[in-house]
Amino acid sequence: MIDLRLLRDQPDLFRTAMRKRGLDPAPVERALALDAARRELLHRVETLRAQQKRLSEEIRHLAGDERAASIEDTRRLAAEIKREEPRLAEAEDALDGALRAIPNPPHPSVPESGHGNATVRVVGTPPAFAFPPRDHVELGTLLDVLDVERGAKIAGSRFYFLRREGALLQLALVRYAVDHLAAAGFVPTITPVLVRRERLLGMMGGAQLDDQMVYRVEGEDLALSGTSEMALGTMYADEVLDEDRLPIRLCGISTCFRREAGAHGKDTRGIFRVHQFDKVEMFSYCHPDRSWEEHELLLDVQERLWRPLGLPYRVVDIAADDLGDPAARKFDIETWMPGRDGYGETQSCSNCTDFQARAVNVRFRRRDRSGTDIVHTLNGTAIAVPRTIVAILENYQREDGSVGIPEPLVPYMGGLTETRPREPARAP
Repeated sequence: MIDLRLLRDQPDLFRTAMRKRGLDPAPVERALALDAARRELLHRVETLRAQQKRLSEEIRHLAGDERAASIEDTRRLAAEIKREEPRLAEAEDALDGALRAIPNPPHPSVPESGHGNATVRVVGTPPAFAFPPRDHVELGTLLDVLDVERGAKIAGSRFYFLRREGALLQLALVRYAVDHLAAAGFVPTITPVLVRRERLLGMMGGAQLDDQMVYRVEGEDLALSGTSEMALGTMYADEVLDEDRLPIRLCGISTCFRREAGAHGKDTRGIFRVHQFDKVEMFSYCHPDRSWEEHELLLDVQERLWRPLGLPYRVVDIAADDLGDPAARKFDIETWMPGRDGYGETQSCSNCTDFQARAVNVRFRRRDRSGTDIVHTLNGTAIAVPRTIVAILENYQREDGSVGIPEPLVPYMGGLTETRPREPARAP
């Protein structure tokens, strides 16, 4: 959620930010109008309460008709306050909804809407095969490590089975990422996969949950989390942290759930875009003065984890019209995937500044002055398992259908250096 005081003081900052995102700045005008109306109502209610308090104190010194008249005035004021308080509550709710409709202003360096994402660097060269390369679905079937048909049979489209070396590869990737992050000072944390609606809204932005993206639990104020960021970012909700504790760096380990209802016909083959997947996530609660340095650090950690896997990739600076509401700036790592004959997003790294922390009320206490300030929150993908498996299968394939295992993963695979074709099993 944006800073209301900043909106009042610098409304043009938000108007310009909305236009940079390619959005109509009308929500800014609506929020300003609702804020003015709420402040007027608040002033009226506070004035009535002050009058009521003054009369209540005076009554003790009055007698007879004067006392009776003051008592009547006090009752009248109480009735007015009772009528106005629900209106004030409605005005506060309306303002809250309007503020949530305004996304985080992009960092000045973010590419403008309509200009596309900017490539920061390209690492590695796509493999040149001396044979027609297979995609991950063909390879996974040939190796009997991936079964999308039976996944669809038991759960619907975009679900899948991993087995044999496929299952081992998932476990290897998770442990590889966790060990890497732990060595970099991130605290391994297994998170809940169910999160309260209000907490999700605080982290995701917007005035209401997107039913096209989120699985809700019927009859409960809960939804399945699309990333451990949702739980990690609300772990310290309504708490005040000591400045000396910052940054708090966490390594989230979780299964993630996404409806992807608005993505029909997009990346539907195989396991690039699925409803359930495992992921290892980086999350940081950071001092506001150092959050841009922290953003660069998270990206560096991502690349130091990714580069040893030998997968060609590029880093892109995401344009303003492609940013999610909470992000002020986001880098993506896009990895070469022969089956797509192009790059596909495998990781993202976002600085959400104070947007999320303000909504869920995570503050810190400075050493050098009284009061509290809002922390900054940042997040970055370490490993999203299915897309990493796609990239490994397709980049490490050989003409005979076998697939090599990236060297850093071999110790986590029990020493296996490759997986070879076999007849697909007729039954599990």
